Amino acid sequence: MKNAPRHASNASSLKSWSALALTVLAVFCGSSPASATPVLGSDLASFTVLGASTVTNVPTSTISGNVGVWSSGGANAITGFLSSPGVAVSDPQVTAGNVHAGTTTGSPNAMQAQTELTTAITNLGSLGPGTVLLLPDLVGLTLFPGVYTVHAGTTNLSGTLTLDGQSNANAAWVFQMDSSLITSPNSVVSMINTGAGAGVYWNVASSATIDTNTTFLGNILALTSISMNTTATDLCGRVLADTGAVTLQQNTLSGACFGELAGSNGLSGGLDVTTSPAGLTTVAFLPFVPVNGGETVPEPGSLALLGLGLAALGFARRSRG
Repeated sequence: MKNAPRHASNASSLKSWSALALTVLAVFCGSSPASATPVLGSDLASFTVLGASTVTNVPTSTISGNVGVWSSGGANAITGFLSSPGVAVSDPQVTAGNVHAGTTTGSPNAMQAQTELTTAITNLGSLGPGTVLLLPDLVGLTLFPGVYTVHAGTTNLSGTLTLDGQSNANAAWVFQMDSSLITSPNSVVSMINTGAGAGVYWNVASSATIDTNTTFLGNILALTSISMNTTATDLCGRVLADTGAVTLQQNTLSGACFGELAGSNGLSGGLDVTTSPAGLTTVAFLPFVPVNGGETVPEPGSLALLGLGLAALGFARRSRG
């Protein structure tokens, strides 16, 4: 009987450590996709192009998804597309959507989309800085899923950036651009080893310029303006400006991509818009940090957390014995 309290204490300790181990493992295994909420609201997700002051297009562009503009105090002007104030209008350059110049009713509409854009930018920002990259130019890097902070520079991409999902069909990347997003001509964002739930978000603190003939990838959410220079493409993503203009010049853009994306080494999917910011931190991201040459090393904080979980499991097994 004298040993009973000790056994009870061991049992209690075992339960506590087992619960801790399960909590740690849950962080790495993620939560159920069924509990996720959208990063991009339903109206916003339907817009491939959204501006706050104006949308200007030099024809001919090819857009899959809605094109729109909405500003509470602006003219809601769209040029280069067929449009009518307050009315959704079809245009031969736009498929799977319409042109919305200041629409405020119906679903979707530009006003609601603009509100959802402001919320999405705030939510992405709440993910924090993640891994802060030392150099502003992402050229030559292979990045695993995660949150990355990228500083301003003459260019943020002068060649090819590879996003490697490591066989995670729901892999996601968030780039916290602490100032602008600028690419050089003919640069490329390539994605490999992922699937239909993949997501790429460029959270830009000022304006974005995607230069001539760039093959871009992902959703650009810019606080100010976005310029797509001549023949630049984003075949799997959106250009969404929160307070400024969107300028297009003979571009090809698609807010949703299905099947295998040409040149993507097997990428399929529609740039996941059903994962919550909390879900992004626990489900989609892997605990790695890029170093020179595209190599990777465990992130210290995550490595320590993983070690704690393994230690807890080991303690539980010893206590059980």
